[in-house]
Amino acid sequence: MNRKWRKQITAGMLAAALVSGSVFTSFAADYTAAPDGKTDASEMASTMGISKAWNNWKSEWEEVKTDWTQISLTPGSDASQLNFAWYTKKAAEGKNKAPKLMIGEGKTMRKAKVYTAAQTEVEGETDSEGNTYYSNKVTVKGLKENKTYYYSYNNGNGYTKPEKYKTKSTDEFSFIYVGDPQIGSSNELKGEDSDEFYAAQSDSVRSDSFNWAATLNAAMKKSANKASFVVSAGDQIQTTKKKSPNKDASKSEIEYTGYLSPEILKSLPVATTVGNHDADNANYTYHFNTPNSSELGSNGIVGGDYYFTYGDVLFMMLNTQDTNVAEHKQFIEQAVEANKDCKWRIVTLHQDIYGSAEHSNEPEITNLRYELTPYFEENDVDAVLTGHDHAYSRSKMLLGGTQSELAAAYTDDEFDAQLDKDMDTKGDEETTLFTAPGNIKDDTTDPEEQKYLEYLNSIMDADAVEKISEENDTVFNPEGILYMTASSSSGSKYYDLVPRMQTYIAGRWQEDVPTYSVIDVDDDSLTINTYRTDNGEKIDKSFTIVKGTEYREQLQAAVNSAKKNEIKAKHTYTAASYKVFAKAYCQAVKVLRNKKATETELKNAYTALTEAKAGLVKKACFQKKQ
Repeated sequence: MNRKWRKQITAGMLAAALVSGSVFTSFAADYTAAPDGKTDASEMASTMGISKAWNNWKSEWEEVKTDWTQISLTPGSDASQLNFAWYTKKAAEGKNKAPKLMIGEGKTMRKAKVYTAAQTEVEGETDSEGNTYYSNKVTVKGLKENKTYYYSYNNGNGYTKPEKYKTKSTDEFSFIYVGDPQIGSSNELKGEDSDEFYAAQSDSVRSDSFNWAATLNAAMKKSANKASFVVSAGDQIQTTKKKSPNKDASKSEIEYTGYLSPEILKSLPVATTVGNHDADNANYTYHFNTPNSSELGSNGIVGGDYYFTYGDVLFMMLNTQDTNVAEHKQFIEQAVEANKDCKWRIVTLHQDIYGSAEHSNEPEITNLRYELTPYFEENDVDAVLTGHDHAYSRSKMLLGGTQSELAAAYTDDEFDAQLDKDMDTKGDEETTLFTAPGNIKDDTTDPEEQKYLEYLNSIMDADAVEKISEENDTVFNPEGILYMTASSSSGSKYYDLVPRMQTYIAGRWQEDVPTYSVIDVDDDSLTINTYRTDNGEKIDKSFTIVKGTEYREQLQAAVNSAKKNEIKAKHTYTAASYKVFAKAYCQAVKVLRNKKATETELKNAYTALTEAKAGLVKKACFQKKQ
C-alpha cells in the first residue's frame, strides 16, 4: 500500500547517555506535517483475497447505513450472563411498548426465556426522516457453559431472525484484544455541515467497518473459533459531539451503524472502553449495556468504570477520560474486594500510559501513568490493556516507576513546541515511514531542545523494569505488571513509532496494517499472541505469564492438556509445526519423569511446551473448516 506517514510525537528511548555523532541543524521552514496513514478496504480485500465480499458490502452498505437499530452484545456480570442493547424507533406518545428479547436452547429455542427491555429515550437525536429513538437493554441470566443458544429480539418491525450464540468454557478460554476501531477516522474532511463531508463520512465508515469486520473474523478464526468475547481499548467511533456538524450528536450514528454491522458481532460480545472519541456523546451509553456499572470514574456523559468476571479473571474497565484517579482507585478496590477469588486481574483503559508511538510521551499521558500505576500495583493487577496510540507495543514487566521533578513540571505546551520540530517531514515528501524521523539530534545545543530530550530520558522508567533471571518469552510469578498497547483494528488511522524506543519496551511494531491479539487464559498462565489481519502472521513473540510456585504441577497440567487436545488433533497441524511441538512434549515428559529435576529445568520445559503449542499451525484444509 502507498501510505503517507503521519505527523508524530517523536519521543522515545534515549540511550543511556543521549550521545550521537550527528550534528543538529536548525529546524527548516519547509518541514510540514503529513497526513495520517490508513488502510483502504479495497486494498485490504485484494490482499486478503476477499474482494467479492468487499463488492457485496459496498452494495449492502447503501441499505445498512441508515439503520440505527442494530444490536450490540456485551459480556454480562459473569459467564452465566449476557447483556444486549439496541435501538427502536419511538412511536407517537402513548403507543410505545417496551420490546422483548427471547432466548432458548438450540434452533428450536427450547426452554425459551422472554425478557422485556428497559428503555431510555435517546435524547436530542433525529434521523433523516424525523424519527426519534429509544435505547433498549436486556440482561440474560442463567446461561450454561458450552451450550448453543438462539436469540431473537423485536427491533420495531417484529422479531428478528434467530441468531446463534454459543457459550464457551470458563476453565480454559480465549478472548480477543483490539484497539481503536475508530470507525470513520479515515475521513480526512473536518466535521463541516456540507454534502462533501457527509459523502466522505459514508465512504469512510463503509471502508473502516469492512476492515473492522475482517479483523474480527480473522481473530476468531485464529482462536479456532474459541474466543469468548472481545476487549476493545476504546474509540469505537470517530466523530465526537464537539466536532460533529453543528455539534449534532446524531451525526455519529452512521459510525455506530458501521461499528455494529459485522455479522460476527451478533454472536460475539465486546467489552468496550471509553476513549476520547467516545467520551462527549451519550450515544455510547445508549448502544452498550455494561455490567456492574459504577458512577466512579464517570465524566457525567458516558458513565463510569465497570467490571465483569469470566472464569478466574476479573476484568476492570476504566473510563480514564475522567482523570479523577481517586475514583478509579476506589473502584478498583471495590471490584477486587467483591471478587477476591479471581486469580487474574486485568485492567483496560484507553490512554497508552506505557506505549511507544505518538501519544506515549505526552505529559498528560505520563502524568496519568504515575498516578495510576501505584494503585494497579497495590491491587496486584497482572496486565493493563490500552489503545490510543494506533501502534502496537508490549512492555517489559514493570514495577515501581516514579516521576522525576522535571517530568512532573514539564508542560504540554513546552512539549508540543518541540514535537513540531522533532516529528515533521520535509516539504511535500510522502515517504512511507513507520518510525518518526527524530529531527532533534542528541547533541543539540538549543536549551529548549535539551530540556525536551532530558524529559524523554526521565520517563524511560529503566528502574521500573523488573529483573527477570531468565531471558525467554515466559515469566514466572512476576511482581511487575505487563502493559500492552493495541494498534488500529480497522486501519482507519495509524501513528508512527517514536524514534527513540523507550527502555521499558520489550516489543513494538508498526507497518500500517490492522492487528489484533488473541489471549489464552487457564488456571496457571496467560498467553498473548498478536497478529496482522491481512495475512495472519505474528508481529511479536508469544508471551506468557505463569503464576504459582508448583512448577512440577504446572508442567504436569500442561502435558495433560496437550495429551488431551493437541496430540489427539495431530492430523490437523502442519508437519513442521507439529514436529517442534512433539519434541517439546517429549522433553516435558522426560523432565517430569526425573524426580530430581531442578526448578529451572521444569520452568524451561514448561516454556518450551507453551511456545511450541502457540506455534502450531493448522493445515490449510482445516483452516477453511473453521
